[in-house]
Amino acid sequence: MFMNDPATDLTVLLGKMKDGDTDAASRVISVVYPELRRIARSYMARERISHTLEPTALIHEAWLRLVDQTRVDWRDRAHFFGVAASMMRRVLVDHARQRLADKRGSGMRAESLDGLELPGGEQKLEEILSVHEALERLGRVDQQQTKVVEMRYFAGMEVDEIAAVLSVSPRTVDREWAMGRAWLQVELARKNPS
Repeated sequence: MFMNDPATDLTVLLGKMKDGDTDAASRVISVVYPELRRIARSYMARERISHTLEPTALIHEAWLRLVDQTRVDWRDRAHFFGVAASMMRRVLVDHARQRLADKRGSGMRAESLDGLELPGGEQKLEEILSVHEALERLGRVDQQQTKVVEMRYFAGMEVDEIAAVLSVSPRTVDREWAMGRAWLQVELARKNPS
């Protein structure tokens, strides 16, 4: 899924994009757009049916934020998509906050995080923020677990890809994934007792 394509070496293009090469930025988006679309669809599948943000808008907003990342040293394709997944999550959280501020929010469908159930039935925008806030708290306790959860769940990255991005073993990723899921389950249950 995220393996480097020698014909379009994304790492080289990302380096040129960071240096301000607008042609490289155009080439990067054409190379990564299909995968960004897959990630956006994955995110949007977790949102309520009546969500006003379309996958294309999510991609474009995340792309604008990614292009502004001039201080990021893009290591490889997997690193790029890990950051992209984080940006998309933040776009959705910002959108949810705005909708709540406008008092127009409705619900989202409950989804599973491999056994981590969000509280059942129709969910309110507050639930999106609850998950985000739980991930933020997890980040203060263990940044690596937060990154693993984000890349595994939100970006759909494989264990080996996450291991490469974080420079750890696949076994470490498996352990961090299990611990991160368990921590979030406890946090969400505490905040939303049944």
